Amino acid sequence: MTTALITGATAGIGAAFARRLASDGHSVVLVARDEKRLREQATELHDRHGIEAEVLRADLATEEGIAAVEERLADPTRPVDLLVNNAGFGNKGEYLEVPMADELTMLKVHCEAVLRLTTAAVRGMRDRRRGAVVNVASVAAFVPRGTYGASKAWVVQFTQGAARDLAGSGVRLMALCPGFVRTEFHQRAGMGTDNIPGWLWLDAGKLVDAAMRDLARGKSLSVPDPRYKALVSAVKLAPRGVLGGITSRTGRKYGPR
Repeated sequence: MTTALITGATAGIGAAFARRLASDGHSVVLVARDEKRLREQATELHDRHGIEAEVLRADLATEEGIAAVEERLADPTRPVDLLVNNAGFGNKGEYLEVPMADELTMLKVHCEAVLRLTTAAVRGMRDRRRGAVVNVASVAAFVPRGTYGASKAWVVQFTQGAARDLAGSGVRLMALCPGFVRTEFHQRAGMGTDNIPGWLWLDAGKLVDAAMRDLARGKSLSVPDPRYKALVSAVKLAPRGVLGGITSRTGRKYGPR
């Protein structure tokens, strides 16, 4: 039986990955900060799907949290076949409005943790000549707005570059770039969502299904919805100066309030 480790597993996209992978018969290692929710989730997945569900409480904004997950990923006696780096958050406010400590915490979770956990997982996967990593980014990676988008752009560039370096090794890496998804993300950041049109929202379960199909096809980048695929294509063609003005206005219209 294969094993998948999911960070940020107790809500939103991470929980959807856990449900999908458990239903497919994978054992799961659930990583998040809230141990009570982790244990409830593990019990539910075990009882419903008959799989092994391991709990690992870790805060990826801390050195201790990242190191604990690195150690689990590097354990050769309990190999992890699929890593989903999903943990992340948003800061409310524009550049210079957000405290520097909060900006650095975001970079630690979105960039340092992703780099270190991917590396810890991939070393063993390469030796075994099989395995996969899904790094959850965002369509915000493709537009010049804010440090959140900048951190997710790093995730995309890192993942695609590493995927090229590992071509032929049996290890697959994919950056997943969703748009607005109905999760706890905005609520936790104190962001209003009433001004976001209904047609922009995605369902986490359907998003994960599309992502798993793209991973099976060997894609290094997944934008799992026709609406957002069109948006990303348009963004790539637009001049950067024009794009900056558009995303600034869109941010004021659909961003945090």
